Order: sequence, then C-alpha cells, then structure tokens
Amino acid sequence: MTVGKMSPDDIRKLLNKSAGQQISHNLNKDNPTNVKQWIPTGSRWLDSIVCRGKLAGIPVGKVTEIAGLESTGKSYMAAQVAANAQKMGIQVVYFDSESALDSSFLERTGCNVDDIIYTQAISVEKVLEMIETLMINNENKMLFIWDSLALTPTENTIEGDFNPQSSMAVKARVLSKGMQKLTVPIANTQSTMLVLNQLKTNITRNIAETLTTPYVTPGGKTLPYTYSLRVWLTSRKAKNSFVTDDKGFRVGSEVKCTLKKSRFGTQGRQCTFKILWGDKIGIQDEESWLEAVKGAAQVESKGPWYNLLYKDGTSEKFQGAKWMDKLKNEKFRNRILEIMDDEIIMKFDKREGNASDFYEIDPE
Repeated sequence: MTVGKMSPDDIRKLLNKSAGQQISHNLNKDNPTNVKQWIPTGSRWLDSIVCRGKLAGIPVGKVTEIAGLESTGKSYMAAQVAANAQKMGIQVVYFDSESALDSSFLERTGCNVDDIIYTQAISVEKVLEMIETLMINNENKMLFIWDSLALTPTENTIEGDFNPQSSMAVKARVLSKGMQKLTVPIANTQSTMLVLNQLKTNITRNIAETLTTPYVTPGGKTLPYTYSLRVWLTSRKAKNSFVTDDKGFRVGSEVKCTLKKSRFGTQGRQCTFKILWGDKIGIQDEESWLEAVKGAAQVESKGPWYNLLYKDGTSEKFQGAKWMDKLKNEKFRNRILEIMDDEIIMKFDKREGNASDFYEIDPE
C-alpha cells in the first residue's frame, strides 16, 4: 500500500470505510448536526423564540424535553406537536406511561388517531429498545413522544419491592447509557424525540441553590446534556393562572414558557400562552399575539385602545377586547405577523432594544 498525502475527502472516505457506516462528513455539504426541519409547537410566539433569526419549533433530528408543573399543558402541547408532525408526513409513535391518553383528546387536537402508533411505556429499557428497533427497521421519519419519563419505571423497579432505596439511581444509569446509544442514530435517521417530564421542587439544604434553581427534573444529571432544547412550563405568577368561562368554571390555564436550554442561541427566553382543557382544548395561539407585540413602536396603546401602524403610513384603531375579531381581517393579521417577526425574531438576532424585554415576561 502506497502511503502519501490525502485530501480531506479521501480521509472522510477512509474513516467511513473503516467504521462501516457514514460517520465522517463535510460540514458545508452534509452536516448531520444541522436542523433542516422544525415541527411547529402550536404557539407561534414559542416557535419565534426557539432559534435565533428564524421561525422554528421542535427540532427534527434532536432530543427535546418539555417539562412542567401539574396542569401546565405538557400533554396538550405534545398532542399539537404530534398533529403538526403528521401534516409534515412524519410518523408519530406515542409511548404512554400514565395510561391517560384518550383518542378523542387526540382527535380534537387535530391528530389522525389511526396513524398514531400508541405503545404502553412498560419500562424505561423497553422504550429505549423499541426506539432503537424502529430506527433500524423503518425508513420513515419518526417522532417519538415519551409521556412521561418521570412515571416510567425501570425493570429493576418492576421486579423489586416497594423500598425506594433498592432502585436508587438505577433509572439515571439506564437513561444515561440508553441516550448515549440513541442520540447519533436519531440525528442520522432524522428522527425526533420529545420527552415529557415533570418539574419537581428542588429539595436541598443549600438555600442559595433553592433560590436559583427552584425546580429539577427526574432522570439524573447526565440526561440534560442530551437535550438540544428544554422547554419548561410554569404557571404565571403575575396574574391568575386559571382561565375561566363566563360562569367562573375553570376551562384552562395560562402558562409561562421558559427555554431552560437551547443550543440555538436563545436560552432563557420566555413567552406565554393559554392552554384550554374544557370544551375547547389546545393552545390558544392567536390570543397571545397581542401580548407579544405590546410595547412595539408599531402598536401604540392607551388604556383599552390600540393603534396599529401600517407601512404605508396609515393606521387602524382597535380595542383589546376585539382582538380575535380583528385578526379575521387578512391585512390586519399579516401586519401583526410582520411585527412579531421583527420584534421577537429579528431584533433579538441583531441584539436591538432592551435585553430584559426578551427574557422576562413577568419581571419581579
């Protein structure tokens, strides 16, 4: 064998041949780490803050966590992501550990229930194994929804007694090994993994840590490193977090959404929206747009009245109470979307304005 200088392309070919698979890439041509598709979350405001400089959503080819407190709408958001994924031709596999998934609930969020692969999450090990098996044997793009990681037992837990110390840290070790195996195949097959998790109060003797990190998620300390995006849902503190109907019955909740982690340059950004779980269900996306554009120079406000400025110099007055009716007008709606893109996406990308406006929905 003649030994000589090798071009970058020759080196890649040699490495791929040695590995028996495509592991070496030209980052300008076939970068497997680039996100080529995004699945809309159902909230345009949230999609606008996920990635710098563009309208995004849940990244395809990556692992995302949606964690939240009780009744903050984790499953509702996951269902809307599933419906949007199906519209993109992505196969949805739903792992359910809570035995609480209702087919009518999925239908009402826009899902094609017949095409969803519903699977009981009987153990952490089985979920990881099934995901690996499907990626090996199925060429379709897939969205794996795990609802929820916190309530999925390990096989050690199932076979053991009720003493929590007998299975201490087992789940963390299993997840650490499993996600190490799956992260690269998920990227290579352009699959998407959406992990639903619970936010739990951080119980520690360190008072400073309690103040800076009031919540933690189950799964161990290694798991967060595998997430490209972590979306945390909490109740809004600045106002009543419940949504009520005309008679005062609770039909939903208003949540604050924080990007706990983002590999797309937007960590710490926040937005808010209402999630309904009464007769109507799902994210009330358009209602949140008014709050998203408040403070913009193009949307003047005085009491209950607003004045929308158009690019041609004309303006239009409206009341906040008539917001949803005004959005039915195409000209009005398109102008609002232009302002959202400019104020939420482009100004953040260019670092214009006051930084706190992008990070603090309810400043203390």
